Amino acid sequence: MMLRLTTAIAASAVGLAQAAYASTDYPLTLTNCGVEISLASPPERTVTVGQSATEILYSLGLADRVNGTSVWFNPVLPQFAEANEGIERIANDDPSFEAVVNKRPDLVAVQYEWHVGPTGSVASRDQLHELGINTYIMPADCDTKDNSTGGDGTRTAAFSTDSIYKGITELAQIYDVQDAGETLVADLIDREARAIELASSLDLPQGLSAAFWFSSTDLGVSPFVAGQLGAPGYMMDKLGIRNVIESDEEWPTVGWESIARADPDVLVIASMDRRRFPADNIEAKREFLRSDPVTSEMSAVKNNRIVEMDAHAMSATMRSIYGLETLAEALSNMPFNE
Repeated sequence: MMLRLTTAIAASAVGLAQAAYASTDYPLTLTNCGVEISLASPPERTVTVGQSATEILYSLGLADRVNGTSVWFNPVLPQFAEANEGIERIANDDPSFEAVVNKRPDLVAVQYEWHVGPTGSVASRDQLHELGINTYIMPADCDTKDNSTGGDGTRTAAFSTDSIYKGITELAQIYDVQDAGETLVADLIDREARAIELASSLDLPQGLSAAFWFSSTDLGVSPFVAGQLGAPGYMMDKLGIRNVIESDEEWPTVGWESIARADPDVLVIASMDRRRFPADNIEAKREFLRSDPVTSEMSAVKNNRIVEMDAHAMSATMRSIYGLETLAEALSNMPFNE
């Protein structure tokens, strides 16, 4: 099968490995998700709204600069468990405006623009900027994406891990830890390439197809499934898998009858700690798939070609590369001759 270890990944690896970063020259001015921000010095007190920003800061060795976190789907990466225990979680889901500003941050680092954007559920960027609090939104949620459509937004072009590497590099520059940023990006690029190489070594069926189920407002109703252009689309594209969901929306709702007609060979289901909806529970997902008269007849269910993946990896985050690894490893142990 043809798999795409793209020239872009290889070029990025070479370019980033050769980059020689100087110390940040403050004041630092960046354009972030269409908004110009200026920082007079490295932030000392940061509140994160989103697990992605939190784990990137931890990965850059900046846990001591984080004094409040929020919006979590999965447990923190094991290597950061001890550091994370000492940092206040101001909310598991959306924090209030007051909870954020009461931590007196000089920077709010954000995963999703809909939390801190023009009509942010937590605050607008203007509201925070008027209080002297800078904001930084992870580029993965606004590069190649239109968030003005509401909800989870619509991709205008395919998600690329370049936007993850951009976010890491810019945060490293903001905090003046460029060496740590370079090391992290190089490691992720290497992991990405090795996952693609593993999948390319497998004797997978031609035309292998899949669908990603994130959650549902209730079991049995149309599920939130991954569109073509988000992080799951990236995983499927890199591993040579066809996404049976043709929408460009980030997480469209599609009826189970339609999904069953498309009959994906593989079904990837999200595992999360969040319990906003009944289908957030992965055991509830599995039980529904086995017992529902429509879903139980799907090839992926009948042949146990179901992959569990961290929900956080299904968003456009650093963990998307870990999700790529999860899927490649699952394929290497999956029965396709039954």
